[in-house]
Amino acid sequence: MTSYQLNGRKALVTGGARGLGAGMAQAMAAAGAAVLIGDVLEDEGKQTAQSLRDSGATAEFVPLDVTDDASWATAVSTAVDAIGGLDILVNNAGIEITSLITELDPDDVRRMLDVNVLGTALGLKHGLRTMRPGGAAGNGGSIINVASVAATIAFPGISVYSATKSAIDRLTRVAAAESGKLGYGVRVNCIYPGLTPTAMGNQLAVDCAELGLFPSPEAAAGAVVELTPLGRLGQVDDMADAVVFLASDASKFITGAGLPVDGGMGM
Repeated sequence: MTSYQLNGRKALVTGGARGLGAGMAQAMAAAGAAVLIGDVLEDEGKQTAQSLRDSGATAEFVPLDVTDDASWATAVSTAVDAIGGLDILVNNAGIEITSLITELDPDDVRRMLDVNVLGTALGLKHGLRTMRPGGAAGNGGSIINVASVAATIAFPGISVYSATKSAIDRLTRVAAAESGKLGYGVRVNCIYPGLTPTAMGNQLAVDCAELGLFPSPEAAAGAVVELTPLGRLGQVDDMADAVVFLASDASKFITGAGLPVDGGMGM
């Protein structure tokens, strides 16, 4: 039986200081991987890495602005030096700024495009270069991009966020095709998380209420639950378990795929 264990693997998680990213890092560490947390939130990122070390894991932190090419180059180099390689990359860093289409702020749109789309594209660039034959790690691996159920549904208030997460779906599939065609030995997949009550998810509910789309944040969250066949919001460990699966040999013949982790909301 194929193992879901990640013993001996080396993982970099972007946006790993808190929320989904921290949960993913924790799950991979529990499965045996050495983990490098990359984030612009240095204090929180260092604390997350320390908590993983306290639990017996190998974990380090690197400052990482995913919109910056040089920052990415430093991060993957740090992975090789600090945790001994790189064969798992989770492109999790992302932002959501709620707005009605009629009220869009161009600066907010550019920020979401920069972090969500450019950040993921640069992660693919540097991850593939590091993992492919002749790269600094050079042993192949798995890249998991974090899209969103927002890429598959029409939910009010998140038009640009939805567009950026749809872009991540396309980036994933083209990267998987190129990696396979060029013999990189790197599988590339994405997950579509459902709404999860992290800081970002909770803020979305508040914002939707403030925009008049729902009478209260609780009503906004309730609308999501009503659209979800499994009848609840997502939890961090739901998303983390999916990442461990896609990082492990249990998914060794899966690439270019999008895995919904949304309780059926997007079907």
